[in-house]
Amino acid sequence: MNLTRAFKENNSIRLGLEAKDWKEAVQLAVDPLIESGAVGPEYYDAIIASTEEHGPYYILMPGMAMPHARPEAGVHRDSFALITLKEPVQFPDGTDVSVLLTLAATSSAIHTSVAIPQIIALFELENSIQRLVDCQSPEEVLAMVDESKDSPYLEGLDLEG
Repeated sequence: MNLTRAFKENNSIRLGLEAKDWKEAVQLAVDPLIESGAVGPEYYDAIIASTEEHGPYYILMPGMAMPHARPEAGVHRDSFALITLKEPVQFPDGTDVSVLLTLAATSSAIHTSVAIPQIIALFELENSIQRLVDCQSPEEVLAMVDESKDSPYLEGLDLEG
């Protein structure tokens, strides 16, 4: 599960979008994966239901959310999508979010051991949220992913497989 390859294969980077609320933002963040067949439409429903029950457990830092649900909630293949919003939306816990990176993993092991380190590596870049919001093209996002590849979080990971 490679971030760059997943973005390219799923055509799943969408920039400068507008959402009226957090539910619409999550829908926009899941749509590229529904369109590519990586997840079924029920994946969105599972994220919303889980958020309403447990709160937005997937907000990893101010400005950034990683919406995801369980593998059995319609995940067909491992994938990622990234969207940026022109204006942040407020999630139920009061956090404003302008970058959503959707994760769809076919197993909890992939989620923990392969997906999360890549996401941490990207978001530990200096000013990562603002830099992503400022990106004008998918290529600029991919350049940031490439920049993050030397992170210590990625040492020993096989990201080619």
